[in-house]
Amino acid sequence: MSTAVGRAALAGAAGCCALILVAGCSSGKEADADAGKSPVSVASAVCVQAAKQVGLPAGFPSDFPLPPGTVVYAADNRGSDGIVVTGVTATPFKQVLSSLQTGLPAHGFTPEEGETEPHDAESNWHSAGYTGRWAIREIPQCSGDTLVNVLARANSSAG
Repeated sequence: MSTAVGRAALAGAAGCCALILVAGCSSGKEADADAGKSPVSVASAVCVQAAKQVGLPAGFPSDFPLPPGTVVYAADNRGSDGIVVTGVTATPFKQVLSSLQTGLPAHGFTPEEGETEPHDAESNWHSAGYTGRWAIREIPQCSGDTLVNVLARANSSAG
């Protein structure tokens, strides 16, 4: 039963991330309208030069391999839904994608169900202690910077 509950919670969190990504994939007026509704969107992204580093919150996996040069500038503890960290890096999108695709397995995080497009990508993942999702997007107004969002939820210890 707890596995089903965990999967349902992950599906809800993944849906939240999907909403963030859909806003970025929309065009014209739809993108402008969606940008205001999304808790994190490219429209509100911070360029790496202006980002002010915040610490990773307790409960976020300290060994999660954030892409090179990532400045985490926001963290949102959503209780049982997990912790979302938002960062930015000057590392180009394709290198960030490669970093996540190779770094996660090397650090004990298993990627699942992902999607890659020319300017954004996302994937679910799990480890021994956590379940989550990462999403990355190029930030057009930031001259090649890449937005990095990671959702992490501690796995339930109940059986």
